[in-house]
Amino acid sequence: MSGDSAAHAYRNVIVTAATAGLAGLLFGYDTGVIAGALLQITPDFGLGSFASGLVVGAVPIGAVLGAWIASSNSDKYGRRRLILAAGIIFVIGAIVSALSPDTFILVVSRVVIGVAIGVASAVAPVYISEIAPPDIRGRLVTFFQLAVTVGILVAYLVGLAFANTEEGWRWMLGLGAIPALALVIGIVRLPASPRWLLMVGREDDARAALQRVRTEGPEAIELEIQEIQTSMNVSEGSWKDLLAPAVKAALVVGIGLAILQQITGINTVIYYAPTIIQSTGIDSDFSSILASLGVGIINVVMTVVALRLLDSRGRREMLFIGVSGISLSLFLLGLAFLVGADKTYATVMAIGSLMLFVSSFAISLGPIFWLLNAEIYPLSVRSKAASAGTMTNWFFNFLVSLTFLPLIDLLSQTGAFWFYGAIGLVTLWFCWKFVPETKGRSLEQINDIFTNRAKAR
Repeated sequence: MSGDSAAHAYRNVIVTAATAGLAGLLFGYDTGVIAGALLQITPDFGLGSFASGLVVGAVPIGAVLGAWIASSNSDKYGRRRLILAAGIIFVIGAIVSALSPDTFILVVSRVVIGVAIGVASAVAPVYISEIAPPDIRGRLVTFFQLAVTVGILVAYLVGLAFANTEEGWRWMLGLGAIPALALVIGIVRLPASPRWLLMVGREDDARAALQRVRTEGPEAIELEIQEIQTSMNVSEGSWKDLLAPAVKAALVVGIGLAILQQITGINTVIYYAPTIIQSTGIDSDFSSILASLGVGIINVVMTVVALRLLDSRGRREMLFIGVSGISLSLFLLGLAFLVGADKTYATVMAIGSLMLFVSSFAISLGPIFWLLNAEIYPLSVRSKAASAGTMTNWFFNFLVSLTFLPLIDLLSQTGAFWFYGAIGLVTLWFCWKFVPETKGRSLEQINDIFTNRAKAR
């Protein structure tokens, strides 16, 4: 392949991954915007702590349903079409939520938004992993997580802009339709997944798709097609096939990280960042959202760092470093509340701990769960297994978001954050015990890791 053709293919794969990664922007925007919007929705609708948790938790519940829908339709209709459908559904949900006259309509519309996010979060990382060359797959799949963090930052900026506007929460929620429209417009120009095309017997189309996103010549592309075909035992696996020993070994990693990513408390910080910061002694909505903006900036910056390191330093090393920082920051955050919210240095400690927490998460559990969940399963069951991991992740997202405020009532802020910190220590053990290193390996070579693990038992 000529130099110009190789450069063109490289640009194509970057653009493809970045465009599909916009699905993460929907995820991030809604996650971040509800943090600021909730400060206004709560008094407008007279919500208690449970009802507030339900407004927040409606999206994760919808996302569980969306991930399930993706599990049975990703192989049938293709990854690209489902991402397109998710963008359209999100546009509808965002507009309805902005116009909600009462809590019921608001919760229902946010369930609809959740369905869109669930589909997108289950399918987009898989689509990117199937398009990406092995040597930069970690970087490209991390585009999804980077878009999540950018979405959160944009949401905080929007929240800041409308913090002192009457019913500003309606603008905050409604503006989410804009990135969804961008995804819809962008995704129609992308190629279908070559691995999906081979699954449905469209070998010539798969070859053409690979030629758009590979810098190697025709011989290397033919070898990749043969490798993919060899890995396909059946055209489409069933749910029963998830019980195969090699798949179960991979699911231990995928589902385990899905749970641990959530129960270390990330969405207590993202969803409730302004609320947490107000608890430290900052008493205005504007100031608390402004402080949250710093959290959002750190999140984006450190995800860019992860983007550069995941394919050079590896998944396991970044997990060990990041999860250690997560536990330390949660113990420090709990200590800040123990010292007392009326002391300036306690407020500084709390905000600094939030920054450390988000930084640590952004280089480890944040991108690496989505990356591994997209790359560790065999092609025949990849959509179902990845959806199982995504459903689990969103279900525990719902549990944590719904129980966070009641947990504080039960254990106090200090007890709640120390509880999450202890879970971080469990996560360190889990990563050491179960998570393999996958950097630089093809998807088919990763499958061999778990096949060998199953044979060794």
